[in-house]
Amino acid sequence: MKHHSIGLTIIVLLLGLMAASSLAKLPGASPEAKAKADEAAAKTTWTTSVANYQLCKSMDKVAAAYFAQAKAAGKPASAPVATPPCTDPGPFAYVAPGEAKPPLEASGAHSPPKPAAEAPSTNKPDAQVNPKK
Repeated sequence: MKHHSIGLTIIVLLLGLMAASSLAKLPGASPEAKAKADEAAAKTTWTTSVANYQLCKSMDKVAAAYFAQAKAAGKPASAPVATPPCTDPGPFAYVAPGEAKPPLEASGAHSPPKPAAEAPSTNKPDAQVNPKK
């Protein structure tokens, strides 16, 4: 009887160790996998936008047919509800964040044309530097 309880204890301990190892943290995704996941998310968002556009167009078509039938039958129809126009999402275009080009600085606000010849501040009082007019 004692032999069975030792074997059962060993089996339970081994199962416990296996369960603990399965809870270990997995390594993070590679940069390629993250980029692919980002692109898939962008594609899903675009696909949803296309579906919403197609739904909007079909609702406009059904509403136009309803009002045309009501008018042809001489039935009074309520005024159509004003809705925003359907916006076409356009073709899918994904630019990876690392591939995006930074905006050009046409004004040169962040990069002066040449180094300063002297310090921007002086020891002179403000009344001497900026005399009243």
